[in-house]
Amino acid sequence: MDKSPDAFRTISEVAEDLDLPQHVLRFWETRFNQIKPMKRGGGRRYYRPQDVELIKGIRHMLYDQGYTIKGVQKLLRENGNHFLVAIGNGDMAAVEAISQRRQADQVPLTPAAQPRGMDDEMLVGQPKVKPSRRFFGLGKTEEEGPVQPGASKLSRDNRALLQEALFDLLECKRLLDQVR
Repeated sequence: MDKSPDAFRTISEVAEDLDLPQHVLRFWETRFNQIKPMKRGGGRRYYRPQDVELIKGIRHMLYDQGYTIKGVQKLLRENGNHFLVAIGNGDMAAVEAISQRRQADQVPLTPAAQPRGMDDEMLVGQPKVKPSRRFFGLGKTEEEGPVQPGASKLSRDNRALLQEALFDLLECKRLLDQVR
């Protein structure tokens, strides 16, 4: 039995419909705060139809257009959720209308008022990697050092480093899958 278009979807249904692994959806929830599935008992996720449409737009920009996660975040910040939903649905008239409305609302900046550091936010292509000296043990304090044998848990900094490494590995996997 098919669900109504307005029905909530489980993570497995969304993953199957959009041809994405479930872990990618969970990862995107950490990177795009606009994706907010409703969580019920036991941590089960239920995605609203607008969540699914937004994920479809994000998927299109990342996988089909070659944007980086940072680039898609910038698009969301500058244009809003409706922009990516329209892109995901292939509604180019809505995309154009949103772009024109945004340009009309924008006040041109003088050269002195232009934001600096825009080179750091690449939209398309290879991400710029900033070397992290902390991964090689340089510049760390004693409390950030390795966990001693028999220690019951990782320090906050070590957990943060592991989480950062996991996100980097997932991004690398996504880029490799895109090349295949």
